[in-house]
Amino acid sequence: MDQDFGELLRIRRDKLSALTAEGRSPYLVTKYDQTHHAAEIKDGFDGLEGQTVRVCGRQMSKRDMGKAFFSDLQDTSGRIQLYVKVDDLGEEMFGEFKKWDIGDILGAEGTAFRTKRGEISVHVTKIELLSKSLRPLPEKFHGLTDTETRYRQRYLDLIVNPGVRDTFLKRSKAISAIRGFLADEGFLEVETPILHMIDTGADARPFKTHHNTLNLPMLLRIELELYLKRLVVGGFDRVFEIGRNFRNEGMSVKHNPEFTMCEFYQAYTDYRGMMDLIERLFYHVAVTVCGSPVLHYQGEEIDLTPPWKRLTMAEAVREITGADYSGWGGDAEARDAVRALNVPCGERFTKGECLVALFEELCEPKLIQPTIVMDYPVEISPLAKRTPGNPLFTERFEFFIYGREAGNAFSELNDPIDQRKRFEDQVAKRRTQGVDARVDEDFLTAMEIGMPPTGGLGFGVDRLIMLLTDSPSIRDVLLFPTMKPDA
Repeated sequence: MDQDFGELLRIRRDKLSALTAEGRSPYLVTKYDQTHHAAEIKDGFDGLEGQTVRVCGRQMSKRDMGKAFFSDLQDTSGRIQLYVKVDDLGEEMFGEFKKWDIGDILGAEGTAFRTKRGEISVHVTKIELLSKSLRPLPEKFHGLTDTETRYRQRYLDLIVNPGVRDTFLKRSKAISAIRGFLADEGFLEVETPILHMIDTGADARPFKTHHNTLNLPMLLRIELELYLKRLVVGGFDRVFEIGRNFRNEGMSVKHNPEFTMCEFYQAYTDYRGMMDLIERLFYHVAVTVCGSPVLHYQGEEIDLTPPWKRLTMAEAVREITGADYSGWGGDAEARDAVRALNVPCGERFTKGECLVALFEELCEPKLIQPTIVMDYPVEISPLAKRTPGNPLFTERFEFFIYGREAGNAFSELNDPIDQRKRFEDQVAKRRTQGVDARVDEDFLTAMEIGMPPTGGLGFGVDRLIMLLTDSPSIRDVLLFPTMKPDA
């Protein structure tokens, strides 16, 4: 441990020991009757000037003026300056205040006033130590700029980096805006199980756990979809859920093992109805949180104003690469076309899988403005309805912003016979990979009872927050991202 840092820790503990020995431990304080937050005093100063206020928060700085101090107090709304003078507190209390450290949590009573320099402040008449900080804040040394430390010790990051606080205030506001929009559209918010009984064969790898009482292996969910569809079968025509999903896969600036999804399902509409809805939802959230549908993300100006560009996957590939799906004579010719563009291609790739390979490798990164890409090959869309007149494709779309997939939607498959066949194919593929996947028979039972024509959509809430806050990494918008153990 750095010697100077170790000495500071010792000094702070000695101060606490002295207070405790006198029966004045700050940890015995149970409450403080706060009347105003910092922002309330600043915003409402015209009506509060000269009035008594009671504020509390963390002391972030002290400036010694001899017989007076200026101190910055930080609460959940921001900072306000305290003016602490020996003539107002008395020698004994003023002497106590002088011993308190940066990081200590204080309560102060006084009158709202403006200093000669024009700064709105509180002229303190009473002050109290509410909790002792035993560790110096990072800014006392070199600031908290190391990315790994910021993620591991988010509590410090929030204290010393105001921009981080703003990010998570926007996150909360955005989630509230999503809920409000969907509620106004007639959607019912529900909660579905996080613990699942079976691996359904979906591509994502689940986390495994065990229920001791039932002696059953269980899985953390990778999606919200199948239970929400059960509710549509049960008669809830519009349902949504915002919740955590878990995928036991790699981590990157776009991926965290646990992440937040929003999924919603609406009976008696299709994927085009979902297109209209998501355009309006993203526009509403951006205006609510940022005041404008035009956002600036990583140097790009992104305009979420509807309507967004719409095109099929085949059109996107032809427009960007020149490769023409309709001209491919068969799977082998499709594979040759993909390899000719230097894109990796499996020996058994179908025409549809070749189309997807070209799209993901060469097209997706170029979709900077909001773009809806629709009509996906059936091979990669096990839960979507086939396109009428073209059974090799489905009524599925994904939408892309800044070259990233931001959400996924279907005209939901409600044919139980077709659904069983697709599930069985998916499960068979997973079993060849050594996964004990099984068909979800209960979901198929629900399908057999009958699900109305339905449109459904899911999007990553974290990726939306990244966009709204100009955050380059998903870890910037998660309060406690998954991290390797600190060595």
